[in-house]
Amino acid sequence: MLTAFARAFKTPDLRKKLFFTLGIIVLYRIGTHIPIPGIDYKSVQTCIDQADASQGIFGLVNMFSGGALLQVTIFALGIMPYITASIILQLLTVVIPRLEALKKEGQSGTAKITQYTRYLTVALAILQGTGLVATARSGSLFPTCSVAGQIVPDRSIFTTVVMVITMTAGTAVVMWLGELITDRGIGNGMSILMFISIAATFPSALWAIKQQGTLADGWIEFGTVILVGLFMVGLVVFVEQAQRRIPVQYAKRMIGRRSYGGTSTYIPLKVNQAGVIPVIFASSLLYIPALIVQFSNSTAGWAGWIQANLADTGAPVHITIYFFLIVFFAFFYVAISFNPEEVADNMKKYGGFIPGIRAGRPTAEYLSYVLNRITWPGSLYLGLIALVPTMALAGFGANQNFPFGGTSILIIVGVGLETVKQIESQLQQRNYEGFLR
Repeated sequence: MLTAFARAFKTPDLRKKLFFTLGIIVLYRIGTHIPIPGIDYKSVQTCIDQADASQGIFGLVNMFSGGALLQVTIFALGIMPYITASIILQLLTVVIPRLEALKKEGQSGTAKITQYTRYLTVALAILQGTGLVATARSGSLFPTCSVAGQIVPDRSIFTTVVMVITMTAGTAVVMWLGELITDRGIGNGMSILMFISIAATFPSALWAIKQQGTLADGWIEFGTVILVGLFMVGLVVFVEQAQRRIPVQYAKRMIGRRSYGGTSTYIPLKVNQAGVIPVIFASSLLYIPALIVQFSNSTAGWAGWIQANLADTGAPVHITIYFFLIVFFAFFYVAISFNPEEVADNMKKYGGFIPGIRAGRPTAEYLSYVLNRITWPGSLYLGLIALVPTMALAGFGANQNFPFGGTSILIIVGVGLETVKQIESQLQQRNYEGFLR
């Protein structure tokens, strides 16, 4: 693997792409430490030192921003508005015929959908930026901090507007940097930035576990967590690479004197067809009640029940609902992203068939049957992986955003595998040995 890295840097055009990607990553990390105008930076640092780094309902967005959210920097919103916009557009493609038609138009339709995603990203950034400024002004961003109300000393309308515009512009810059990596660098730009944001939280999370440990100054807990993390990474790699290959045979056709078709291929159905999206959906849905309670400042019985059962990630009710929501969204997303009838029709159109299965409707029913069977273990695996930091590692001071569990490890492993495959394919094009032997 190290030899392959050396050969990658020896190839001029590939070396240029790698250095360009690294340069964009450096710019992105610098931006996550530049505070926005109107923020008392000393008060923010005081609150970060006093408060829990996970910050409950803000933990997911803070993880995707690489810790920039709680520091209220120009990249505070990070890549989260773009992720949300992409998911919304993907879901609307199934519902709105116009978007579905654009998706089928090829490159021009995809460009149009990308343009809509950008517009929606900016709109969501304005909405989320306004919410973040309002939360920082009210002191709810750090509920346990004594100087939380001093984070935004100037409460004027002008300062508020400047803060929202700055964060929205920061989101647009992040989106632009991601697209630059996709066009001129290595890998998918948005995924790379997401990878870097999550990886940036690893050292502090691991060191916090070491400091909170009691056995041999915390080194035993630290070593145990590292071993558990390595096991989790191996498990995620194994399941993410697992797939059911449906054999497909194409009939021979004679056109003039030439023979076409007669080839054999397969349809790869992944065990985890939905990826990390069900975990993001479930987390976002469970954050909504906690946000409502926090902004309403209500002392009613329902608010107390939500605070005790839904806002607390260790509560049995939260764990149960979270698990079943992940399973539900896994089936839901697979149902809208993979259409067995469309696949069966395309196979029939080009003379393809599954051995032993009639073309047309029987093929669609068979694909649907296989997909449902492999989605069950995939959804249960997602639910268990997401609950690992809450349950198995609670004794080591882990929280819901612990690096070796939940959303973070799924994204880290998925993006890492995809990027390595892209570098490997470019090496193989130049007759070099790849990463995987």
